[in-house]
Amino acid sequence: MAHEELAVQLDLELPFPEMVRDVPLLPARMINEYAYCPRLAYLEWVQGEWEDSSDTVEGRHVHRRVDKPGGKLPPAAALAKKPKDAANEAAGTADQTGEEPKARTTPKAAEDEGEIMEKIHARSITLSSNRLGLIARLDLLEGEGRAVTPVDYKRGKRPHIEHGAYDPERVQLCVQGMILAEHGYQCEAGVLYFAGSRERVRVEFTDDLRRLTKNTIDGLRFVASGGTIPAPLEDSPKCPRCSLVGICLPDEISFFRGADIAPRPLVVGLESAMPVYVQAFHAKVAKAGECLEIFIDDVKTQTVRLIDCSQLALFGNIYVTTPALNELMARGIPITWHSHGGWFMGHTVGSGHKNVELRRAQFRAADDQCFCLRLAKGLIDAKIRNARSLMRRNWKTGEAPADLLEAMAGDARRVTRAPELETLLGVEGAAAARYFGNFNHLINHTGPDGNFAFDFQTRNRRPPTDPVNAMLSYAYALLVRAWLVTLSAVGLDPYLGFYHQPRYGRPALALDLMEPFRPLIADSTVIQAINNGEVRPTDFVQVADSVNLTPDGRKRFIGTFERRMALEVTHPLFGYRVSYRRLLELQARLLARHILGELPEYPNFTPR
Repeated sequence: MAHEELAVQLDLELPFPEMVRDVPLLPARMINEYAYCPRLAYLEWVQGEWEDSSDTVEGRHVHRRVDKPGGKLPPAAALAKKPKDAANEAAGTADQTGEEPKARTTPKAAEDEGEIMEKIHARSITLSSNRLGLIARLDLLEGEGRAVTPVDYKRGKRPHIEHGAYDPERVQLCVQGMILAEHGYQCEAGVLYFAGSRERVRVEFTDDLRRLTKNTIDGLRFVASGGTIPAPLEDSPKCPRCSLVGICLPDEISFFRGADIAPRPLVVGLESAMPVYVQAFHAKVAKAGECLEIFIDDVKTQTVRLIDCSQLALFGNIYVTTPALNELMARGIPITWHSHGGWFMGHTVGSGHKNVELRRAQFRAADDQCFCLRLAKGLIDAKIRNARSLMRRNWKTGEAPADLLEAMAGDARRVTRAPELETLLGVEGAAAARYFGNFNHLINHTGPDGNFAFDFQTRNRRPPTDPVNAMLSYAYALLVRAWLVTLSAVGLDPYLGFYHQPRYGRPALALDLMEPFRPLIADSTVIQAINNGEVRPTDFVQVADSVNLTPDGRKRFIGTFERRMALEVTHPLFGYRVSYRRLLELQARLLARHILGELPEYPNFTPR
């Protein structure tokens, strides 16, 4: 018997040290997320990730009324006058510390003793506690005097389970109760209001729930301070409807770690928002309500809804009004600035991505020569393999020569043996010369009128001297822009590369990651524009030795490029279909997981 008593390990609770100024308070919502999925809480709280889904949008709609502040919450000290005896004072002190009070004052007795029993009905109340290190926004607070009950609104229907609700919701409500008790109120229970079924569920703050809540808070603090992202859930039913599934990539991460599962298709919203291109000379972009209006010489020529705009690409001397800039930055819609000929000059975003952890890891990796060489080898190997596939599939006269395909396969093998980046640059240059030396065999040599000749001898730029090179240069500029916007949205620094060395004004990482996609997107766009007759003789202008697309020609070519970006392909590793535009984001996030150490290698995209 004595032995059994000694085996019981008693817990000694220690107060959490008061938070200092530079340590943020933990929101109750993040504690809910941690109880639901630790990885989700880390992504949102530490890495600053966020993505809307139908559930989050519906949740905001449910909260639209309680998110508007209303009513008032008087301080707990103002709700009671001087007590007549020390017993009442002791009871109030016990309530504040969360201990069981020795005596409770009934409403009638309290009224006789002079205590103010004020009715409380307040919405959208934010309370915090430095001692507990917590902060919460209460949807609704009801009560009388110091006895209050928090009401938390939920989107769906009440689940018919034990306790009437799932643990994450109960824990979030208990956090609110802890903060209220810290401020001197009496809070023994809370209420969950489920808007889907219009039902209220009372949640008692039992000792077990308080213990679970404290353990959850400690777990989130430990994970956040540890700097290591929790592993993804494996084949969990929670993942498909999670708003961050396309950022977390649980099935993809598990797949590369050797789990015997087939990644479920990414469930993403319909890509109704598209880039808006403006290239007219002296055009102006202004905001009018929920739309962007485009003017040319003070004449309105186009109206675009902001909800339909994913990016704003400006070519040449374009003026954007301050209200339009403010609205685009507030909505997270980037603006890319280009010269009239398409050369990328810079981009404008809001406050940027919050994921400092990722950028710190990127800078450390960029200083690691072995990491840079290994990543660069994979990128150039994928580029050569994709170029070889383009040759094999688009050769205009019969089949591509076997000796050419074998030579390109040899170029890919030499890439894997390159001992340093300088050697790799030489191998890539030789492979590019072989590829462009045969690019002429992939295109029609007459235009739709039968007279205009498309002839390609060699790759040249700055300036391009023939129509094919003009389109290639323009396609590469569009692809760089697409990659830069994607990398910024993911949280990476697009100007710090691993293969292309940093240089003022050059988005080195965008140039790195676009290498495997040059044949798949840019070169394929040029081939399609030529072979399908989407460009005409009047679409080019020649000045001295330079050839460029006309404004109308650029407009048609941009349309061809965007259709290529919207084309869906089957991922060779994951097996599901995804558009090239979505694929760029997927690859950027896989690179981020590799940089952060979650993936041993960066998986390049090489279609079969």
